[in-house]
Amino acid sequence: MQDKEIKEMLADLIWLNALIATELIQITENSSSILRKSPPPESCLAEHHALRETALSMAEKYRPGTMLSQHLGKHQ
Repeated sequence: MQDKEIKEMLADLIWLNALIATELIQITENSSSILRKSPPPESCLAEHHALRETALSMAEKYRPGTMLSQHLGKHQ
């Protein structure tokens, strides 16, 4: 495997892991809301937002211009 192929593969894996991480955060928030019958605590929402931003930053670094940023903006 060539260096370029390896770099592309690693960039794909970083992007995919960031996508999975952000979706898992959303699933956790949604599950918490269902179980609590109320939104998660504000402190959790703020921390989750920061974690999403970190994952998005990593994803954008290696795969700029994907739909991930737009998709995350729609998460509630």
